Parts: sequence; structure tokens; C-alpha cells
Amino acid sequence: MSAPRRPRRPPRPARRWRALSAATACAFLGGCGTTYLMQAATGQLHVMRARVPIDKVVADPGTPDPVRRRLERVKAARDFASRELGLPDNDSYRTYADIGRPYVVWNVVATPEFSVTPEHWCFPVAGCVAYRGYFHERGAREFAYALVAKGFDVSVGGVPAYSTLGRFADPVLSSMLRYGDDDLAATIFHELAHQLIYVRDDSSFNEAFATTVEDAGLERWIAHQGGGMRIRGYRDERAREAASVQLLADTRARLARLYASGAPVDVMRARKQRVLADLERRIRALEHREGVTYPLYDAWIAQGLNNAQLASIATYYDCVPGFRRMLAEQDNDLPRFYAAVRELSKLPRARRHAQLCGTGAATVTGAWSARGP
Repeated sequence: MSAPRRPRRPPRPARRWRALSAATACAFLGGCGTTYLMQAATGQLHVMRARVPIDKVVADPGTPDPVRRRLERVKAARDFASRELGLPDNDSYRTYADIGRPYVVWNVVATPEFSVTPEHWCFPVAGCVAYRGYFHERGAREFAYALVAKGFDVSVGGVPAYSTLGRFADPVLSSMLRYGDDDLAATIFHELAHQLIYVRDDSSFNEAFATTVEDAGLERWIAHQGGGMRIRGYRDERAREAASVQLLADTRARLARLYASGAPVDVMRARKQRVLADLERRIRALEHREGVTYPLYDAWIAQGLNNAQLASIATYYDCVPGFRRMLAEQDNDLPRFYAAVRELSKLPRARRHAQLCGTGAATVTGAWSARGP
């Protein structure tokens, strides 16, 4: 048997765990009165100051050839996004910022010990989101430790890219160059989709919409480049990804039923650990069957599987099937799809989730608590 290979997208949650910059909120406040918003404002300012037009970076003889080649491909993908995908034609992703670190932001996701529903934090512009981002890992870890001390399940992950929803001209970050060429293009499509449609206080809707645009855009981008075999490989990878995401969704549903059972705390805690141990076994079996490794899941297992990790995936994927159905109903015409999504976004949150995500997803995601920054 051949040795396991690392898939191009291993799976995409490892790459896609991004953030809406809390600094966006700071930009529209008279002053940032908390330490958290101050770090966000300072981090955002540093990123903005590091921006250099991509054309200038490409023309600079001191630019390393690998960086130059990647940025030339970025330019082509960025133009394709607006010309062929109907995504915003603005100054975002037309500059480059070398931030000198592997991640631009570290996200913290938290759930109660007996809940699969993530905590939400609220900001004046971005609204309520299912994670809290820090420009320095230490701040994220300190916040996470404080939540753990209060009994929460917590997950911390590095974020190579984020969106300011078009409030600023977001640059291509050096942290994004860790992706392959197709992944880098997909990231740009995803982030521009946030600029096109964004609904306050609904992370699941926003991330699933952007994920759907990313998937459709990437397939068209590969086809545009004449990649017949690459299209087949991409579809195979997407099928593997769907299997892994379904595995996590099944586990999340099992836990949701357990937490709603009314069992005594000690019994529920023991059963929770058995469910998570079963998830670990199933992940290992999936890796063996597919001949791949999933670095994100391996890291989770090493840290200890918990509710927060599962919730972080749910935010991106629960509503994707509904969005894909909407796209198909519009004959895969992206402008018509965008118009239909805008109409859907006008519905109350419960109604659009029932229509888009179905009753099963609604049972898992449920209501959520909101906190200020």
C-alpha cells in the first residue's frame, strides 16, 4: 500500500478557519475602550501599514522568485473573481503585506461543557460572531485559559486570512502564501464573498455562503485554466471532505441529544468522553481507508477532542447544502444566486435557517448566547 499523502486541502477547515477583524468595529468607534479592541485596532493598523501594491512587489528585483510567481497568479485569480464570478471589483487583494509571522490572527471558539452551540461575541460593525480573534497568540491563549477555568470547552487556531467586509482594502498576506495556488485563489473568492453579502449576527449563514461561492469559484477557476484532470481531483477531494465533515456532524448530533437528555452531570460527562473517543476511532479509520492524513484533526486529537472544535466546523458547513441547492435552482448562475441569497437574508434568522439548513441543522445549532467584546 502506498504511503498516506497529505491532501491539497486537509480538509479545508484547517485552512478556512478565518476571522472577521474586530478592528473593523474599532474603526467606527470614537475610541476603543477595552484592551481587546485596542489590540484589534493596533493589529489592523500594522497590517494596513505593511501593504504594498502587488505590481510594485512583482517589479521589485529584490522580491524572491517564488513570491513573485505566487503574486502573479494572485493577480490573475483576483481579476477572474470580479470578471467571471461577479465578486466586488475594488482594491482588496491588489496589495501585499509581509506580516512576518505564520498567522495574522488567532481565533478562540468556546462552548459550555454540555453544549455544541458556540458562544458569540458582539461588535458594533461586524455584529455577533462565533469566535473572538486576537492579533497575538498570547492574547488568544490567555483568553482561552480564562474560559477553560470557567468550565468551557475551548479551541484556539491560527488564521492565515480574514476579512474586514470591504471597510478596508484587505491585502494578500504573507501568511496566505502557505496555501497552494488553488487554495490561495479560493481564499480570495471566499473573502470577497463576505464583502458581497454579509448578515449581521449570523456566522453560520455568512460562512456557508462564502464557502459555497469559494467552491463554485474554484471549480470555474480550474476549468478556466484548462485543468480537466485537476477538476476530477478537486471533486474527489471535495467528496473526501464531505465524508469527514459528515463524521463530525454526526458526532455533534449525538452530543446534542446527550446534552438534552437530562442525565446527571457525572453520567453525561462520562458519556461525552465515550462519544469523543468513538470520534477519534472513526477519524483514524477514515484516514486509513482514504490513505490520507488530516493534520487539523490530528492536532485536535493531541489536544483532546471537545465541543468547541466541532462547533468551529459547524459554523462553516451546516448551511452549505442549502446554499448549493439554491445555486442549482438558479441554474448555477452566480448573479442570480446572489440575488436569491439577498432575498433570503431579509428573512428573520430562524426562518432563513429553517429554509436553508433544515430542521436537523436547526436542532444542532439552536439558540446561542451573545457577549460583548
